[in-house]
Amino acid sequence: MSVAVLLLLGLGVAAEGRRNRCVFNRTQESCVCYNLSEETASSIIQCLPATVVEFWGGDLEKYAALPIRDLDDSVIDTLGSLIIQKIIIGNVLVPEMLLARVLRFFSYTHVQELAFESCIFQGTGDWRDMEGQDLPILSLSFHNVTSAPLTGSEPAFSSLGRWLGTLEELAVTGSHVTSLPCAIGRLLRALHSLNLAHNSLGDESLAPAFCQGALPQLQQLSLHHNNLSSYHGVCEGVGLLPQLQHLDLSHNQLVADPSSSCQWPPSLKHFNLSNTGLDEAPAPLPPHLEVLDMSHNHLHAVDVSLSSMKKLFLSQNLLQAVPSIRNYPMLDTLHLDNNSISELPRAEVKLLGRLQDVAVAGNPFSCSCSGAGGLQALAATGHLGQGWPRDYRCHSPEQYQGWQVAQVPVSVLRCDPAAVVAPICVALALLAVAGA
Repeated sequence: MSVAVLLLLGLGVAAEGRRNRCVFNRTQESCVCYNLSEETASSIIQCLPATVVEFWGGDLEKYAALPIRDLDDSVIDTLGSLIIQKIIIGNVLVPEMLLARVLRFFSYTHVQELAFESCIFQGTGDWRDMEGQDLPILSLSFHNVTSAPLTGSEPAFSSLGRWLGTLEELAVTGSHVTSLPCAIGRLLRALHSLNLAHNSLGDESLAPAFCQGALPQLQQLSLHHNNLSSYHGVCEGVGLLPQLQHLDLSHNQLVADPSSSCQWPPSLKHFNLSNTGLDEAPAPLPPHLEVLDMSHNHLHAVDVSLSSMKKLFLSQNLLQAVPSIRNYPMLDTLHLDNNSISELPRAEVKLLGRLQDVAVAGNPFSCSCSGAGGLQALAATGHLGQGWPRDYRCHSPEQYQGWQVAQVPVSVLRCDPAAVVAPICVALALLAVAGA
């Protein structure tokens, strides 16, 4: 096998004392190569039936200045016959000059996913050979990588414009990213999923990244675990994304400006605000939300009316009462685990019984007749979520403290004597009238 093909697949020189071979897993149709070198490349034959191939370790610097000739017809045919769909390259130092010279060879393969894990990108590549080049890669990801800042690299990326214009998924996570240049966003014309989680993005970096004309097809945006702090600032930053449907802002410490008048993209339907330090529901919320996650916050009450809401997640808060279900006529899922709710009002129990999935485990329930009876009635509908009856326990009164709510005896005679006494009184009165 030629040096060019070895480089194409991201292989390097063997590290002394480690395994230098490929291992094929027939069950998973995957192949893992460890520190494969040109001398031990024969073991790569085992990877021919694989759909996923991983390369871990090696030294690509040795080949950085090596001239790479065009592939002959036999090698092109070999690459075209492979069924590999995904390649993962990890724990290597990647000279960008080398990457720029071999990336174009992927056009002869069927690889649709390319991922880099814990890699260091070194130097600057000359991407002019990629001008106007098509690649089959639709999904590109970088996790825990080190490279030069993206700002200032716009001219190099412009040579990749034809390929980047077809890319559908991009993830750059755990890589200390502080900005995404507007010019790069404008190249990503077909991108529908962007994951920038676990980075160092601040409020001021969003508006330039999501500028006019950038990411016109983006539907899913993950910004969790960054340095975002302004709810209003994020709203303004993503306001020009016309197709945005899913937005994840979890694990950022957000402050909501009560006077904010920013308008979220009308297309936004799924919104994750969990673990954001909120002590009240922020406003405004996207007008057509269907799924809202505000779990793991400090909310004491939620007074929001959204007629389109279908799923509402409010677990791990400080709620003392169930939000009014009348505010959500389309709701089918409500999670209220681990709050401070003591009982479910009878009027709300009837409405909750219409939902498909209700979870209220881990609350300090008062097992009075109305408290225990409401939960037992809700469980009887078959829609009470995971945790029943194990995680539904009484906090009061003292005689039932620690009991499972399901074990508390509830009867009409004990809980509502008026419901029994009144009919008896009526019957006695009728008998008295008849006797007279």
